[in-house]
Amino acid sequence: MLNPETLRLVAITDGVRGGASEIVQRALACVRGGATMVQLRLKDADARTQVEVARALIAALPARIPIIMNDRADLAIAAGAAGVHVGPEDLPAAAVRRILGPARIVGVSVGNDAEALQASDADYVGIGPVYATASKGDAGSAIGVAELARLIALCARPAVGIGGIDATNAAAVIDAGARGVAVIRALFSAADPEEAARSLRSAIGM
Repeated sequence: MLNPETLRLVAITDGVRGGASEIVQRALACVRGGATMVQLRLKDADARTQVEVARALIAALPARIPIIMNDRADLAIAAGAAGVHVGPEDLPAAAVRRILGPARIVGVSVGNDAEALQASDADYVGIGPVYATASKGDAGSAIGVAELARLIALCARPAVGIGGIDATNAAAVIDAGARGVAVIRALFSAADPEEAARSLRSAIGM
């Protein structure tokens, strides 16, 4: 089950350029800096690699930090992950819930009203992109904080803002009603992920 406090700072991985060991080390650094959840997003990796990296993260990170798989409910089960985050092109949340059962976490990406209305079976929603981002080629246009606030109210679920978020703009996402922020580039592409996470936590009021 989801503890809403684990949504405060979601660190999303950005690939396997340096292999599983680098992902684990950077994730550990993010957690030391204050990350509360890790979403494993390896868009170009095969299923075996994703499961292996997920298992390595689960073994290395504190048990209080949920590891969430991107897109694939089957891989979440195979890896023993805490749950899965799905997008509009993936299985709907209701189907994912039937696969995973009630104990695992289901997150859903939301960027418009139609997607918000499909999120009733999710534990939380990731709404965005709030700001312009180059981390996800299919992210779409930035929605801004006013639209973020409106979609949060429409979803009636704990929400994290995602898309172009860093320490300079994260506070506005929280002010709009988000429970937390989900970050790719500002953490996993940072020279010092631990310090980057610490700066984000400071910006959003620990």
